[in-house]
Amino acid sequence: MTPSSNSLTFQELILRLQTFWAERGCVLQQPYDVEVGAGTMAPETFLRVLGPKPYKVAYVQPSRRPADGRYGENPNRLFKHMQLQVILKPPPENVQELYLESLNAIGIDLSQHDIKFEEDNWEAPTLSAWGVGWQVMLDGLEITQFTYFQQCGGVDLFPMCAELTYGLERIAAFLQDVDSIYDIVWARDPDSSGVVKYGDVRFADEQQFSVYNFEAASVEQQWNHFNQYERECSVLIDGYAAAKKGNADELVRLGLGGMVDASGKAIAAVRYPLLGAYDLCLKCSHLFNILDARGAISVTERVGVIARVRALAVGIAKAWVDQQSGAENADESEPASERTGKARKEVLVGS
Repeated sequence: MTPSSNSLTFQELILRLQTFWAERGCVLQQPYDVEVGAGTMAPETFLRVLGPKPYKVAYVQPSRRPADGRYGENPNRLFKHMQLQVILKPPPENVQELYLESLNAIGIDLSQHDIKFEEDNWEAPTLSAWGVGWQVMLDGLEITQFTYFQQCGGVDLFPMCAELTYGLERIAAFLQDVDSIYDIVWARDPDSSGVVKYGDVRFADEQQFSVYNFEAASVEQQWNHFNQYERECSVLIDGYAAAKKGNADELVRLGLGGMVDASGKAIAAVRYPLLGAYDLCLKCSHLFNILDARGAISVTERVGVIARVRALAVGIAKAWVDQQSGAENADESEPASERTGKARKEVLVGS
């Protein structure tokens, strides 16, 4: 089918949704620059939903799922698809109405289409995360996952959060009335009316990464990378406990002597690089997905490898909650006059 010239382009769809949520107080973040299988895995969701601090964010996240690649030959199946992720913490009472308003904002006339919220509770075993919610169906097509997050990284959430995950390619294909994702108009030149299609932008990605994920990736090297990242991540998780106790000797024993200063003092827990550990955890998750696509993980091995990644995610989540709690307590215990003085010094230094 030929896309309608009046329908939103792919990038206009993204801009409309970003504008809608920005106008409702969301921080507009940029895509996370590490491979993830879903927007939920980016730190802006996985870590931000932990703890009591309110937060609202929206961001587009390219999501890589190696086993879903089809060499660019399937019109509706992708190795890497785009999600627009929205986190509302805590969720407003009218969150469902806000979501429906967002559909209106992108040109979906709810009086002309069938919208259904079908129960579809969500779980991510590698993140030890789950929630209750719905898949949102538009004329029988799933376009959004709507979830009330209950637990993340094995930590019960309070307050719980609303997570909205828009399937951007599906929505764009629906709006433009095309049968193939590759025919979606990504951009339109206002002067020449020329178009750039999704296939022009992303076909090579789908073709070449399918070859890599299914045929070329070295199974031996992927396992080596997985084991190395897992080992380093585990060391960093263990090191946080040592840093919290001020145990410089333990940091040195773990090979983290770089976080002990010349006087023998351990790094402050609030500065400890848990975000670096989380990047390593994400690397392990992606490598697991590549190995799975290569057929290198048996049914019996699969459960064990998922448990290994989950152990990293849980360890980081619990340490993160503890670290952020300590940072907040430190700020509250510091006299306001001292905080003001520090702020003035920082301004002077940065001038």
